[in-house]
Parts: sequence; C-alpha cells; structure tokens
Amino acid sequence: MHQILMSVQKPARYTGGEYNQVVKDLNNVEQRIALCFPDTYEIGMSNLGMRILYGVFNERPDIWCERVFAPWRDMEQQMREHGLPLFALESGDPIREFDVIAFSLGYEMAYTTVLDMIDLAGLPVRVGDRTDEMPLICAGGTVCYNPEPMTDFIDLFFIGEGEEVDLEVFDLYRKCRRAGMTKAAFLKLAAGIPGVYVPSLYHVSYDAAGAISAISEEDGAPAVVRKRIVRDFDRSYFPVRTIVPSTEIVHDRVVLELFRGCIRGCRFCQAGYVYRPVRAKKPETLTRQGIAALEGSGYEEITLSSLSTSDYKGLFPLCDGLLDWCEPNHVSLSLPSLRADNFSVDLMKRVQKVRKSGLTFAPEAGTQRLRDVINKNVKEEDLLNSCRIAFEGGWNTLKLYFMLGLPTETDEDVIAIAELAEKVLSTWKQCAAQKNRGLRLTVSTSLFVPKPHTPFQWEGQITSEEYLRRVSLLKSSLRSRAIVYNWHEAETSLIEAVLARGDRRVGRVIESAWRAGGGLDSWSEYFSLDRWLSAMEEEGLDPRFYANREIPEGQILPWNMITAGVTADYLLKERHAAHEGVVTPDCRKKCTDCGIRHSYREVRCDE
Repeated sequence: MHQILMSVQKPARYTGGEYNQVVKDLNNVEQRIALCFPDTYEIGMSNLGMRILYGVFNERPDIWCERVFAPWRDMEQQMREHGLPLFALESGDPIREFDVIAFSLGYEMAYTTVLDMIDLAGLPVRVGDRTDEMPLICAGGTVCYNPEPMTDFIDLFFIGEGEEVDLEVFDLYRKCRRAGMTKAAFLKLAAGIPGVYVPSLYHVSYDAAGAISAISEEDGAPAVVRKRIVRDFDRSYFPVRTIVPSTEIVHDRVVLELFRGCIRGCRFCQAGYVYRPVRAKKPETLTRQGIAALEGSGYEEITLSSLSTSDYKGLFPLCDGLLDWCEPNHVSLSLPSLRADNFSVDLMKRVQKVRKSGLTFAPEAGTQRLRDVINKNVKEEDLLNSCRIAFEGGWNTLKLYFMLGLPTETDEDVIAIAELAEKVLSTWKQCAAQKNRGLRLTVSTSLFVPKPHTPFQWEGQITSEEYLRRVSLLKSSLRSRAIVYNWHEAETSLIEAVLARGDRRVGRVIESAWRAGGGLDSWSEYFSLDRWLSAMEEEGLDPRFYANREIPEGQILPWNMITAGVTADYLLKERHAAHEGVVTPDCRKKCTDCGIRHSYREVRCDE
C-alpha cells in the first residue's frame, strides 16, 4: 500500500485516520456496514447526508459503520494491478467481508461508478450472480425515487430519509442471518418495512411500442412504497463531532441543515417535491449544534443549508446567535440558496459581518412569462432590487443561474436572459459602492432535465442540437464584456435524462457502458457520450425514447410503485397550470392540497 500511495494523486484520499473518525473493537461489534459514496473522497466528504448516516449508525454500539469512496483512476489501476480489493477507510479491511454495503445515490451519473466499486470489491455486479454469503447491497438517496435503472445490481432500496428506515432493515438482516435464513427470505420480510423497495418482488411488462403495460408485485410486497421521513426534525441527529478531512475537500466547512422540504413549488425541482413536508429546527437548536460543530472541528466557516435558506422563519435570530460566537472567533457565516425576492438590507449586514463572499441568485428564466410557467415566484423588480441592495453594500461579485430548454421556452425567453443580465449590470453602474473595483457578473445556463415526481416528469428534453442553438443565441445576445457566460455541456444532461426517466431495461445499458470503460461519469474527463450511445445501440434502446419524448399522461411511469406523498393528480394539475401560465402560491400563503398532509397526518407541516 505504501508503494501504491507514493505513485498516485492525493494519497490522503485513501489513508483514513482523520480527526473524529470512528474506530471500534471488532470483538464488540455484531454488524459491519460499508457506507459507500460513488464519487471521490473530496465529493463524498462534502456530503452532509453521508456524515449524518455515519453518525447515526455508529451511535449503535453493536454496529461499526465505515466510509468508502470511489478511487480516482490512477488508484483504481494500481489496485487492480496489485490485486487490492476496495477497502474501508477506518480499518483498511476489504468491504466484501462486511455484512452490508450501502450506497448513497444523489446523482444519476454515478451509476457506472457503483458498478465499478462493486466489481473492485471483488463481488459480482448483478444481484442474481451473488450468493447468500456475500454482503447485502442496498442504496438510498434522491435518485432512488426512480430505482428501476439500478434494479439489476441492488438488492433493496431505501425510499426516503435514511435516519428513519435504514437501521430497521439492518436489524432485520442481522436476525435473519442468525436464524440461517436465505437472502431471498429476508428480502420478502424486508419488503414489509415501510419505505423499503425490493425490486425482485416486482415484475414489469412492456407493450409493442416499448412503453410499460403493467407493473405487478408478488404476495406480501406493497403495491406502492411510500417514502419514510424524520417526523421530529428538531430532535433529529446532527453530526456535532464531524470528521475533519485529511486533505482539501469541496465544501471544507461545517454545514448546518436548517430544514427539509420547501414552501415553494418550482415545477422542475425534484427535491422540492420529494422532501415535503417542510420540517424545521428551532434557531436555538441550530445555534447550539453549529457552535458545537465549530468548536469540535476547528473549521473557520459555517454554511446554512436548505433548499431555500432565506425562507427559514428564524433566520435572523439564528444568524445573530451564530455571529455572537463566530465574530470573535473569526469564523465566517455563508448563506447559499438565497432567493432574489426576500434578500434584505438586514440579511446583507449579517452575511458580511465576518467575511464577504460572492452572491448567487437563480432566476432560472429570463421572462416573467416563463418564470410563471415554472412557478418561480420571482419578479424582475425583485431581482434588481436585491442586486441594488447588494451593490450598495459593497458586493461586486454576482452569479446568475438559468435553465435552457424549459417547457414552452421560446427564443424571446432566451434573449431575455441577456437583457436581464444587462439590467443587472446597469443597476450596478447606478448604485455600486465601489465602482473602481468593477463588477464580476457571471451568467450560467444548464439544460433542463425532466425528473420523476415533478409536474414536468412528462415533458421531453430538447435535443442537444437545439440546446446548443439556444446557447449560441444567448451568447450572441450578451454584448457586454463585463458579463461572463458559462454553459453546461448538453451531452451529460442527455444521459442524465435517460437515466432519470429510465426503466429496468436501462440497467443493461449502464452495465454495457461500464464494461466499455465507464466509471466516474460525473467527471468530464471520464465521461464519453459515444460510449453511452454505443451501449444504448448495443442493447437496442433509443435515448430519445427516454430523454426527448413527451410521455402521454395516461401512460404507466417506471416509478409508479414509488410515492413521495404528493399525489399524481396534483402533479398533473400543476403541469396543466404550467402550460396555462398559472402561478401556484407558496405553502405559507395557501395550502394547495398536494397530498402530503394526508400522507403524513402525524407530521405537522412547518410552513
């Protein structure tokens, strides 16, 4: 191992030994869990969900949970050449010796990396090729709301929030193993746990056109699996003793989660729907947890995390409580996910007390018409007023995020992005406090990807050629040199859409792409569109069927056996409202009866 680490980039990715990591005596442990993140150490260690589950599992004295990340290609090559199987950071033991291998899946482009990690562990990638003596392989995370593309490789999926359901499954698995039961028998019992989806107990049929004609379940399996949620979020686990990484990571700071869910109803946003209902922590709880995490880690920055931070009711008292500690200790406080319609002078003063960073707003669309279509309740005057407040306060770095290819988008909507950026630039010229420094204004666009469990799940994605035409149109419309334009590549978004709306047959494509050299596909240096298109052709599938096709509203969706608690009727109603340009108010103004209150009557929706 010493020789290998001397020959690879960033060897600290693979050594473990970090401050606050958990090491246990194997003689006192009954179950070993490998918590796997299918990306590099720098990405995985920045993921708050990984830190939460790591802490929740290790609170149990009978369980030892260890972290596993995907090696970079140089390390993978060395491991394969030297016969070194994938190992856990804390012990260095091969994960094929563990009881459970649990993947955290937050991005579709990580699917080939999952297969790579299973294979590197020395295990068959397909469920049917693994024996009862091999570890249980499970997965959870946002993309598991459509688990179908990965059903060939994963024994079971957790639907919803892992803190709530994972340990129930692990306890059942340990009991079944003690009783000498087969894995198949265990899976039938596990399917009875709410929030657990066992794909082997469901059967899918297709019609001549390739669409799903029927989904049936075996006896004992629920027709619909409903997500599990943390009911009392204020009492939920927070990793106060957070691991301090041994090398630089992407988000090298304390991350404080304010609430889950979102009061808004942006029709493209999967997270906004699947994380409902809104559940928040009290400001005093967050203040206590944030300070404790800073004291226990030595970090010099804390960031407040949520889908829409400025919508948190207790934001001002929370900021004040944190700043009372942060200011004398020279710790900066950052607030991402700010909305352009509620950025205020008071909030600005709090954000810049210790260290001023750049601001980011996401109007998503250039015209009010299109913002109404996507239900992004932000008006142009809101954005310009927020920019004015920021510029007068001394900010001179601003990023604006937009999407291209949104349903009903026209060339006028695309050109309007440039016009809006010019208005922001004009606002800076009128009121900037430090004009001599110049404004750094960045406009970024990405290609719209239709996601399951959203009102836009039926919409088709525009073709890559059309996206590039719109990129060119926008680029030519941006005439000021003060505006920098960045755009996301269309190729990755095409495959993301295929995987997001894929059915079980897409699993063959994932395996074919992986066997052709795929892995770490979320990294541009390793992604290959040709490899994916060749894999689809080899398996007889058309990417346009999954990505670009508008799905008829009456058609069975691949993820119909999964529910996030929001009714299909409500999603359809929102889709129709989008095409009519009708805006739906946020949850604080009016409950629009999305179904979440009926699905979780025992949980108060903290609007």
